[in-house]
Amino acid sequence: MIELSSEASFNFFDAMTEKKLTPMMQQWQEMRAKLSDDTLLMFRLGDFYEIFQQDAEWGAKLLGITLTHRHGMPMAGIPFHAADSYIQKLLDQGIKIAICDQIETPQPGKLVKRQLTRIITPGTRLADTQIDAQRNHFLLALNLNKNTLNAAWLDLTTGEFFLASESKPEDLFAAFEGLDPREIIVPEHGAEQWALPHTNARFRELYDHLANGRAISQIPDYHFDEASGAQSVMEALGVLNLEGFGLDKSHPALGAAGALIHYATETLCAKPENLRTIREYTSERTLLLDPATLRNLEIFKSAANTRHGSLLAAMDGTVTPPGARQLERWLCTPELDLAEIQRRQNCVGEFVSAPGLAGELQNLLKGIRDIERILGRLQNRMRNPRELGGVRDTLVALPAIATTLLEFPDTPVAALAARIHNFDSLSETLNRGLADELPGNIADGGTIRDGFDETLDHTRSLTRDSQKWLADFEQAEQARTGIKNLRIRYNGAFGYFIEITKSNIALVPEDYVRKQTMKNAERYTTNALKEREREILHAEEKAIAREEVLFNGLIADILKYADALKETAAAMAEIDVFIGWGSLAREWDYCKPQLDHSDTLLIDQGRHPVVEQIMRTERLGLAGTHAFVPNDCRLSSSAKAEDAPQIALITGPNMAGKSTYIRQVAQIVLMAQSGAWVPARSCQIGLVDRIFSRVGAGDELARGNSTFMVEMNETANILNNTTARSLVILDEIGRGTSTYDGLSIAWAVIEHLHPSNVGGARTLFATHYHELTQLAKTLKRVENYSVAVKEWNDDIVFVRQVVKGAADRSYGIQVARLAGLPTSVIDRAKTILERLESDDSAHNLLRKRMQKEKSGSDTKDEDDQLALF
Repeated sequence: MIELSSEASFNFFDAMTEKKLTPMMQQWQEMRAKLSDDTLLMFRLGDFYEIFQQDAEWGAKLLGITLTHRHGMPMAGIPFHAADSYIQKLLDQGIKIAICDQIETPQPGKLVKRQLTRIITPGTRLADTQIDAQRNHFLLALNLNKNTLNAAWLDLTTGEFFLASESKPEDLFAAFEGLDPREIIVPEHGAEQWALPHTNARFRELYDHLANGRAISQIPDYHFDEASGAQSVMEALGVLNLEGFGLDKSHPALGAAGALIHYATETLCAKPENLRTIREYTSERTLLLDPATLRNLEIFKSAANTRHGSLLAAMDGTVTPPGARQLERWLCTPELDLAEIQRRQNCVGEFVSAPGLAGELQNLLKGIRDIERILGRLQNRMRNPRELGGVRDTLVALPAIATTLLEFPDTPVAALAARIHNFDSLSETLNRGLADELPGNIADGGTIRDGFDETLDHTRSLTRDSQKWLADFEQAEQARTGIKNLRIRYNGAFGYFIEITKSNIALVPEDYVRKQTMKNAERYTTNALKEREREILHAEEKAIAREEVLFNGLIADILKYADALKETAAAMAEIDVFIGWGSLAREWDYCKPQLDHSDTLLIDQGRHPVVEQIMRTERLGLAGTHAFVPNDCRLSSSAKAEDAPQIALITGPNMAGKSTYIRQVAQIVLMAQSGAWVPARSCQIGLVDRIFSRVGAGDELARGNSTFMVEMNETANILNNTTARSLVILDEIGRGTSTYDGLSIAWAVIEHLHPSNVGGARTLFATHYHELTQLAKTLKRVENYSVAVKEWNDDIVFVRQVVKGAADRSYGIQVARLAGLPTSVIDRAKTILERLESDDSAHNLLRKRMQKEKSGSDTKDEDDQLALF
């Protein structure tokens, strides 16, 4: 497994038997001393990355490779050419890897110079093999100052850089859940304090949930200093002040931003070079969804924790990685800016009305590469010839894209087209300079096209002449010796040699000098071959060196256009999203929603965007029709509204579709404020500032929280933070405890959400507590709805239609029969139900009153008895 270079003459392993370390081991020890204990050092040694001592024991177990010992020292190694797959395996386990590379060509008898070239962590990976092309890759820094949360996040692969400061930490955690940071940077002492009882309990709960399963890196607290942070940010951006970004030097989150710059510099082993701007995130400009709501509504992941079945997957019609990332960013931060929402809607409309041009553009977009991330790697010194080929190929495709966009004059799409720059000069340079087929490494040669540089052409001609000389020499030696299978060969260890099989040894001339003995052959050289070998190797070295100079020159040419290339890439990403949304709107008959500053929510024939798509290929539900049934929704937070309630109280049996209905309303709002068209016949939405949900049941046993406790935590968050502009969806509040406790809590929650003289949050409340429907008599902005079913011979058929009026029963026993419970259990359940319904508890008095009221009978007796409770 260990392959030593010419440095082996230093008797590296003999060091293990001596008190004094060899020069190479001293080199390793110096590198290791610079690293934290949680970082694994990979030390380049010839064609391998070697891992020594404690790192070897740790690394061998993590990678599943063989652990060996030399003179008592643990060691393991991986091939240099296969390092990417091993590095990825470590990163997936949250391990940091330090790379120590050789920075000069090994020479016999001389210690090779080495240095740390990169520290790769889960949040700072850059290589395209180490990241998800369709997702951002954020590194997040957090610092809690009293009760104010200061944060900054950075995607090194794209250069996106944000900071934020919020006195209500939960408002920022709503954004973090969507960002899905790959690594979180926290202050050492501060993180210890967060675990203490005096820390804000809500912050501690949200932080623990965010940190669960993510890499956490602690750095000294002084790296979060605001003044030094401001200076670090200005240096990284190359500016004298931050006024051009709308920031003051005293912004409290600059400490977290500076911590990110420090950490990025440490891991890149150089200052990050692809940072050009920093933007402030404020929750006031964004529709907020707390972490629980993002999970409950399955925005980014389904309940099965997969992308399939999520709203993101249902809305994704993109064909490029930058487009997919743009879509995710917009879903993560839906807009409150009406003008921006309308701009996006209008762009979608242009592509809806021009399907032919949209399809043509989409095909052209498939030919472009991920310029944003290619630039990030080039600017941060990760350079290979194929990345330049990606830029070249993209620039070739741009003119056709720009020409097609001219078909949308005087439209919002025309404004996007104006952001696509002309790169004719750069395109011509790259086409002249780069070969058609590019190697993966500049050291392999063949990157620069013949005819681009006279010096390189001359050097290459010497190499080609030498190859012809070698072929002629082989033929001449075959004729001179009479050995027909004599061959001239080459390898890195022995250079050029003459190989002769053992059966022809007697024919070897006296001027041949033996170089190596093999099992079935002998290898020789001659004075003439040695002389030509020196010429060939010198010419190849000169050619590679010249190619590297020209290669770096082409990179410099590209980076001159970095800002224009980024703007062009951003415009094409938006176009990709809009075309995808336009195609979605045509295929599924979506409408353009009308958004305004009113307090209404009116959806005509709305549909669930995810369920509707899945039903095309999968049969969902146990009974009834399998075509998706659309439903209306009318809500208003106004205390004066008469045609739409503030709270819609929805009853009906299990499996009837209550949860699907309330989720679809929330998802339609989210889609609309992201700028997309929505699955409905028509839609009017007064801008929503927050969406809250309490849907589904689940416990957090590892954190000591039962199902009911989780439910109450989420409900408390809603009641403490909702506003008159919010949308609240609640499903089965109170079911995790006893019937009377649960009913009481649900009743009180509805009353709290229904202020007496002012408007409240627009609310959809699904429940099996039929007693709650009586609230519509005392709370003027509550209205009863139910999900219709049809009964037939003691069976039920789900109609899926939401209609006005309360349901009179839950049909739980009928649903249990559909689920396959034994007949004996069903029959016994009916008997028990009849007994329970015959008692005089408040629960059943309410039920009897409802039944009498529905039949028109006198309810005075029940009213008198209920007055006692």
